Amino acid sequence: MDIREHFILMADYNIRMNGQIYDACTGLSADKLSADRGAFFGSLLGALNHLVVGDLLWLARFSVHSDRYHSLSNLSAWPTPQALDEILYADLSSLVTVRTTLDRLIRQWLSEEVSVADFNRPLVYANSKGVVSERNFGELVCHFFNHQTHHRGQITTLLSQENIDVGVTDFLIDIPDQFQHSS
Repeated sequence: MDIREHFILMADYNIRMNGQIYDACTGLSADKLSADRGAFFGSLLGALNHLVVGDLLWLARFSVHSDRYHSLSNLSAWPTPQALDEILYADLSSLVTVRTTLDRLIRQWLSEEVSVADFNRPLVYANSKGVVSERNFGELVCHFFNHQTHHRGQITTLLSQENIDVGVTDFLIDIPDQFQHSS
């Protein structure tokens, strides 16, 4: 398995799944989107914002890993989250725009700027509380994608409670079928 290609595939999975999640949310009123449902980040809007917050925090940390990461250099123009539960965007329309842009940025960064060697080097970063860590960059990119999957699972549960089916969520359908491609 080529680790860089794997992460590009994960970026494609994120694009598909985030599209399905946001499509599923479009039929909900602003009140239903912001209603506290007892989830980690309260509401659907809270969970969707948390995913954006998490992505912005991690991408800012990743941006210093290589001077080749030009697509991440303009993150300073984006909001700088101060808390993991911060509501950066109070309406679904704004979130859709931001999510779509972020997902494209993530894919571009991985497909055009990251090298396989980058994944084997450590990244030194400070978390939101200022605690400094040094961890394997490849494992941190795994965490980045796993974090999205984890919270999308919560979001799909909340949508299911509203009798909204987001469709197929399995990563399996994004993995190319070698049998199908060889015939």
